[in-house]
Amino acid sequence: MCFGTRVTTSAKEVEKYYNVSKLMGKTPIEGELTYHHANGWAHPLLWIIPQEKSNHITPSMWGIMPQNTMGADFKKYYKDAARFGAGLNAQSEKLFDHFIYRFSAMTKRCVIPVNGFYEPHTAPKKFKIPFYFERKNEALMSLAGLYTTTKDGYNTFTILTKAATPLFKKIHNTKNRRPIILRDEDVDVWLNNNLGEQEIRNVMEDDMDDMAINAYPISKDLYNPKVDSNRPNIIDEVNYEELEIEY
Repeated sequence: MCFGTRVTTSAKEVEKYYNVSKLMGKTPIEGELTYHHANGWAHPLLWIIPQEKSNHITPSMWGIMPQNTMGADFKKYYKDAARFGAGLNAQSEKLFDHFIYRFSAMTKRCVIPVNGFYEPHTAPKKFKIPFYFERKNEALMSLAGLYTTTKDGYNTFTILTKAATPLFKKIHNTKNRRPIILRDEDVDVWLNNNLGEQEIRNVMEDDMDDMAINAYPISKDLYNPKVDSNRPNIIDEVNYEELEIEY
């Protein structure tokens, strides 16, 4: 599951990379929406490229909410939904029948631009080690997602996941899942209004190959609530004696 991302690219650079422009919605924003560690459980605002306005980026809250709810009540909703993952991730296998996802599957897909993301590895004796994942060429990753617009105009989104590929089975070895990382050539395809159900499934299945991804262990500060993990050196590599896999 993907509950933490890194977004250090400015909005202007994101606009240039995807050839889009900024579209501000009802949700107020402060600053650049950049994070060394965007903790999903804090439900930060991130830029997304929404299917309905695919030539724009717009701010959206991480943690999908049903479209018939009030976004202004997000704190209560996320608290009640925490036991279900608070809408941070969505299993792609449930895309067309889940009570929230099925309303977004055909018309409210989105792209979430990130520089990288974090996943835990479970070493022997249940020793948890955080790993950082990024592209080997250090370009932006385009995560596949869904979004909703609540009754009062708030955009909320979730990151789609699927069964782990070999790299993720080795590292994210407890949950055995991975986020869907779109291939560059499939970004526009994912946002295309004319896709059918099978075509959507094909894009999700044939996403970025493990060979394009770099992953390595980092500081356990990432998961320490008493330490500021939103700092530049959080992605510095750390060697652990407990780690028994090659990466």
